[in-house]
Amino acid sequence: MSKRDYYEVLGVAKTANEGELKSAFRKLAMAYHPDRNPGDKDAEIKFKEVNEAYQTLSDGQKRAAYDRFGHAAFSQGGPGGPGFGTDFGDFMSDIFDTFFGDARGGAGAGAGARAGRPGGGRERGADLRYNLEISLEEAFTGKTETIRLPTSVTCEVCAGSGAKAGSKPRACPTCGGYGRVRAAQGFFAIERTCPNCQGRGEIIDDPCPACSGAGRVTRERTLSVNVPAGVDDGLRIRLAGEGESGLRGGPAGDLYIFLSIKPHPFFQRDGADLFCRVPISMVTAALSGEITVPVIDGSHTTVRIPAGTQTNKQFRLKGKGMPVLRSRDVGDLYIQVFVETPQNLTKRQRELLQEFDQHGTGVDNHPESAGFFSRVKEFFDGLSGSGRA
Repeated sequence: MSKRDYYEVLGVAKTANEGELKSAFRKLAMAYHPDRNPGDKDAEIKFKEVNEAYQTLSDGQKRAAYDRFGHAAFSQGGPGGPGFGTDFGDFMSDIFDTFFGDARGGAGAGAGARAGRPGGGRERGADLRYNLEISLEEAFTGKTETIRLPTSVTCEVCAGSGAKAGSKPRACPTCGGYGRVRAAQGFFAIERTCPNCQGRGEIIDDPCPACSGAGRVTRERTLSVNVPAGVDDGLRIRLAGEGESGLRGGPAGDLYIFLSIKPHPFFQRDGADLFCRVPISMVTAALSGEITVPVIDGSHTTVRIPAGTQTNKQFRLKGKGMPVLRSRDVGDLYIQVFVETPQNLTKRQRELLQEFDQHGTGVDNHPESAGFFSRVKEFFDGLSGSGRA
């Protein structure tokens, strides 16, 4: 019986790229998988045919030979013949590492074991989080903060091995120190975490009494954290290797410092810009004057208020804001004024205001209110006219 064309087997064009080949193979491999078709000889034959086609076409050299000579390129033991001999289990394990590795706990584990990387089960320590609150002034200048946190550190008694002094861990006899074992399922070879050593690849017969074989103990650590100038609320600082120590000499995790900035009594922040809302008197707003305002660096500056200033008028002070993180740029400070209406007037103050009002409050003095009420009158006149019509 002659073999079918490999492109026809996978259902792809001869111009198919690597991604299209993978997609076609994955779909057909799942469809004809023996576990999904128990006892179905036709499905098993098709499954082998699909794998043979993919193994050839996914290899650049084999594909070039096949495109030129067809199946004759691999006849009589020619180069690149896929076959289904003693290496088929290894081939299929590699195939499932590539496509379905996540379902088995991560791609490439089997290949790593076969490559002779024992001890792959040394667990990395967990990452830790520390919440640090600073003031806006500290975010402006930057600071070095000393923090204390309880965490797991390498056991000094056993130097992280987990074994009692004078002894040492031995290779797991079940997995040979690889941390994974292979089990045959049909014509598949599936790798799993070793049940004897839980993937560590080692067995400790005499554990360290100080850490009970874990290779780490809990201690309070003191660290210095450099907070750069210009940090913003919610920024995360990563300290590599300052997290929890790994089990039995495994690598340490990382420490993440999450920054929050306390509310400020004067300033509100928007990126590198600062905003300060300042009350001014009605007289200053009307006649002009000067006000003194604070600056985030601890100094103060004077702002000139022109005559006729209205509420929400903003004055920009260039370069008086926050520094931009990892940059020489600096934001601005915006002074937003609002006119405060006087309260608790004396009799004389009230008389003066009434006298001022008697001298007229026309368009020249109050253009916005005069214009508004003029438009209101036109609006109601329009409604009355519509009603008469």
